[in-house]
Amino acid sequence: METNAVRAGLVTAVAPLAWGTTYLVTEQLLPPDRPLFAALMRALPAGLLLLAVTRTLPRGSWWWKAVVLGVLNIGVFFPLVFLAAYGLPGGLAATVQAASPLVVMALAWPLIRERPTAVRVVSALVGLLGVGLLVLGSRDGVTALGLVGAFGSVAVSALGFVLVKRWAPPVGMLTLVSWQLVVGGLVLLPVALLVEGAPPAIDAPAAAGFLWIGVVGTIVAYYCWFHGLSRLPAGAVSLVGLLNPVTGTVLGVAFAAEAFGLTQALGMALVLGGVLAGQRRSRRSRRAAPPVATPEEPAVREPVLAGR
Repeated sequence: METNAVRAGLVTAVAPLAWGTTYLVTEQLLPPDRPLFAALMRALPAGLLLLAVTRTLPRGSWWWKAVVLGVLNIGVFFPLVFLAAYGLPGGLAATVQAASPLVVMALAWPLIRERPTAVRVVSALVGLLGVGLLVLGSRDGVTALGLVGAFGSVAVSALGFVLVKRWAPPVGMLTLVSWQLVVGGLVLLPVALLVEGAPPAIDAPAAAGFLWIGVVGTIVAYYCWFHGLSRLPAGAVSLVGLLNPVTGTVLGVAFAAEAFGLTQALGMALVLGGVLAGQRRSRRSRRAAPPVATPEEPAVREPVLAGR
């Protein structure tokens, strides 16, 4: 049982590792200053592809629930992420995103009665400090829209992720992801056309960038992330998301000649320590919440990694 929980955590970690590539891909490959178009291209093609594969539409109350989740997790979140990517240095954007575990825990308490444990709160603060050290000194090029995008993306994604656990979708993860991507893409389509006009020319590097963030950074990443949310506490999953800025830092050093010294090494150690510490089970409460049982992915009853 413990092995199943560890496996779920490892699968979940694929998501932030993939998301950590978004800033570098956006900066190096995608058309400049087109956040809405970039968000649209990330969401709608991937969503339609998944929907064609799963061939499953929502039923009953899941029509409006799918719309709510699609708007929060995709339709609003994606453009805010790209606003942050275009309007902030990657380090500052990553620092703001590192506050997400605290926001998720704050929302999970009233919405799904998952009380934040002291270990998780401390782990989140340690991780936030570690991210701050990772990106120390990266503060040039800050814009107001970039800050709005960074803080807004944290808020809407935290609410969307907690609602996924609250509503316990009756379908497999690929189906759930397809609904959200299609809804989010359809919301973005008219907005992108009205605000940014006709699509820009897409050269070979841009096509490769969109393919990467569409397949790896969206389909694969969201499948893994919601897989984790269906099996682990929201607080534990949100802490795994701190691997995102670690990935961004490693890629920045490898491909963008960013500095890396003792301060960044300490920051990385703190982030990884916070992620690992946040997965420990609490002795006070080891009651497992029922996992999401789905037709496509039958779930087994697994112990949570920490008390609610």
